[in-house]
Amino acid sequence: MQYERPSSLKDAVDILSKAKGSAHILAGGSDLLVKMKGDFVEPDLIVDIKSIKSLNEIKKTAKGFTIGASVPCAAMGEHAGLKKAWPGVVEAANLIGSKQVQGRCTVVGNLCNASPAADSVPALVAAGAKAVIAGPGRRRTVAVEKIVTAPGRTSLKKGEIIDSIQLEKRPKNSGDAYLRFIPRTEMDIAVVSAGVSLTLDAKGVVKTARVALGAVAPTVLLVKEAAKAIIGTKLEKAAMENLAAACSKACSPIDDKRGTIEFREEVSGVLAKRAAKIAYKRAGAK
Repeated sequence: MQYERPSSLKDAVDILSKAKGSAHILAGGSDLLVKMKGDFVEPDLIVDIKSIKSLNEIKKTAKGFTIGASVPCAAMGEHAGLKKAWPGVVEAANLIGSKQVQGRCTVVGNLCNASPAADSVPALVAAGAKAVIAGPGRRRTVAVEKIVTAPGRTSLKKGEIIDSIQLEKRPKNSGDAYLRFIPRTEMDIAVVSAGVSLTLDAKGVVKTARVALGAVAPTVLLVKEAAKAIIGTKLEKAAMENLAAACSKACSPIDDKRGTIEFREEVSGVLAKRAAKIAYKRAGAK
């Protein structure tokens, strides 16, 4: 096995582009090292990106926030500006693993691991986050929901690496939230999860909304019908019931020892309603 630790993004792309066999990127390693120890993957090449300075930074600009691919989730939780602007995204990131894992794991790694139950992804999708991708000779920016194509698979091409995650500047009167159901009190994988982001008008009416569900389909779902159910409302009872119904209908979950299809369909609506209420309150609703 070959190990490389480039100091620039260009070098990382060049190494990955020329790689033969199975190449894997190491950021936090909280997924990759577990897979290697369990003999689920046998990399021919590991490219450690922790020494690339630009990938270890959270930057606030006039357009919003840029979160480097190597930024640990713990650092996101310690960034006051990011927590204030996108509390739901930070909450989701801070649910990945234990306190010890938080010092290593990254939201980009969580995304690229491509698990249907990834905690950070529904929150990022609800937030309208975008992934900035560097590749041979070009850069491109795509919506986070376009990255994962199936469990364990992404749309990244050979030689491509996610440089960062972009979150837009929050409009006034907006808020987001993320919730999940797990069998234990902590350090478990989501059986169902929901992320909601919304913006209100001056009268407290929902003007825009995005609703995302995790662990209820092969990939995270952006449920447009659920968002439509609450736009133009103040989250009255009928609107919330329509939100829940749209979420349940959108699900295509599996039966397993952690939850039945019927359970996941029901709980998806329950969590979406609760997350919507939290986001609504955070947006300044009276």
